[in-house]
Amino acid sequence: MLEDPPILTVRRKFPRPSEAQLRRFRGAYTAQVVDAMEGRGGMTPDIKPQIPPAVSIAAPVLTAFAHPADNLALAACLDVLQKGDVIVCAADGYRQTALTGDLLCGMLRNAGAIGVVTDGAIRDQDGVEGMGLPVWHGGVTPNSPARVGPGTVGLDILCGGVAVSSGDLVVADRDGVVIVPHDRIDDVADRLDQVRAGEAAMEAKVRAGLARPDWLDNVFGTPKVREVD
Repeated sequence: MLEDPPILTVRRKFPRPSEAQLRRFRGAYTAQVVDAMEGRGGMTPDIKPQIPPAVSIAAPVLTAFAHPADNLALAACLDVLQKGDVIVCAADGYRQTALTGDLLCGMLRNAGAIGVVTDGAIRDQDGVEGMGLPVWHGGVTPNSPARVGPGTVGLDILCGGVAVSSGDLVVADRDGVVIVPHDRIDDVADRLDQVRAGEAAMEAKVRAGLARPDWLDNVFGTPKVREVD
């Protein structure tokens, strides 16, 4: 690099999911949303919930990127986030220092955030849990970060193997985190309605005693299956 980057680059304006769009995802499980997106969209399984919500959360994304061992960008989200946002903060998977602890999580909650997702680490687990803010993270360490930057807020990031933009929709629960790109929200919502209906019908059959799915008949008895002694 020929010159030092600014300590912070911020984008405040971006399209957000409407309340009507968010309603269509509320109560949906991440697995259902993934099934509505051709089996893709979930972050890597190392990003686990410290405090999962009771069912799931579906919310607009505000992105941030924090350089290793620094959390200025995450703190700067306090000046940009809107009530109901989930902060998705990438740290290039750096986990030797914590990106956040209980105090910053508490301030994010007080500012209106309803969740934090990061591929970095956290600390102060007891305190974070006491704050009641759902957090998904890549690990835990007591080591503390600096606050000198550089970092970004509102720009595109890569987190947990998934490209994320501010204004995307995030669905998160005990199973993990799924990102729905902003321009696919309506299409995925339509597919999600079908997935939920089909899953409910199948669940009713299983509860009634179904022990073998019909599609299995289309597998056995075909040349693709070879029986051996």
